[in-house]
Amino acid sequence: MANWEKNLNKVWNGSKLLVTCCIVIGIAYGLGTFKPNKHIVNKIQQKQETATIQMLKRFGLHTPNFKYKNQKEFVLAVQECVDYLNLTTEQHKRIPDKIIIAMADVESASGTSRFATEGNALFGVRTWTPSVPQMKPQGIPNASFGVKKYSNKCQSVADVIEILNRHPAYKDFRLERNKQLKDVYWNYQKLIPLLAPWSTNPDYGKIILRRMKELKL
Repeated sequence: MANWEKNLNKVWNGSKLLVTCCIVIGIAYGLGTFKPNKHIVNKIQQKQETATIQMLKRFGLHTPNFKYKNQKEFVLAVQECVDYLNLTTEQHKRIPDKIIIAMADVESASGTSRFATEGNALFGVRTWTPSVPQMKPQGIPNASFGVKKYSNKCQSVADVIEILNRHPAYKDFRLERNKQLKDVYWNYQKLIPLLAPWSTNPDYGKIILRRMKELKL
């Protein structure tokens, strides 16, 4: 093969490599522009949410007063608390407010239970740690567990949100919640049954759904 033919082949092969590189770079740029990495986007969003939360706290955002005299006022009080907590909680960790309200209403008898009135405990969260402030079940002063006490009722709501976001028993609930985050409306028929571990009552999910309808949430 003549030298000029060899040089032509080198130029041709180099041109093909250059074109290929340009195509790869173009595709990568296009994907990065129009289909950005979800992991990176989520990290940026979480950083923005954290910064916003810190700003709100610096501006004096504080726990709302939790006052009520009847079921209607109790529901409004829980709603105000959840709204406040949602402002100070990353979006991917928020629990639908209607679920929290219905659970609080069922668990505390609309805020009238002994645990709610004496210990600010709206959900009957149990603890087996002696150093944790708690109330013993009535008539069982020597019980190995107690119901956690809180400095205020909104703190009780915050604890439940934290438990649902952390405890392994609610992993399926979190997975379904995360799937629905992009949807316009929550599918409670799928979400609420996944709260079954909260109660020994096999109909707990149905009870919460029914209370939501009764409260017109």
